[in-house]
Amino acid sequence: MEVIMAVTPEDQSLVFELRKRIFVDEQGVPEENEFDEYESTSLHFLALDQGIPVGAGRLREYSGEAKIERVCVLNSLRKSGAGRLVMEAMENEARKMGLTRARLHAQTQAAGFYQRIGYLPASGIFMEENIPHILMIKEL
Repeated sequence: MEVIMAVTPEDQSLVFELRKRIFVDEQGVPEENEFDEYESTSLHFLALDQGIPVGAGRLREYSGEAKIERVCVLNSLRKSGAGRLVMEAMENEARKMGLTRARLHAQTQAAGFYQRIGYLPASGIFMEENIPHILMIKEL
């Protein structure tokens, strides 16, 4: 399994198809809310398993911190290590950008995963797209 930065239009299209499949089709997020004004200014990451897209994530700078967003892995490959690889790739890129802290809005059902890789809860539970989330932060 490998994680690449999705820089070509083809790779970005694979990222967007994966996010649509997971967030829109599986979790019921309205498509117009899943894709926003930050797509063109964010860095997109794509996990590939033998060339097949299995996970993705988005990274952007926000108030001097790394903002990690839209992290997803195909349901059949959750707990395979794909999510960890996507997170490591984004954190490494954030460090190259000179950022020393990462923040993300974790779905509460995934908070344990983020805690295992060093993220700490930094808020109470709040709703985004009718899904409970919690702010989590990690020093990079």
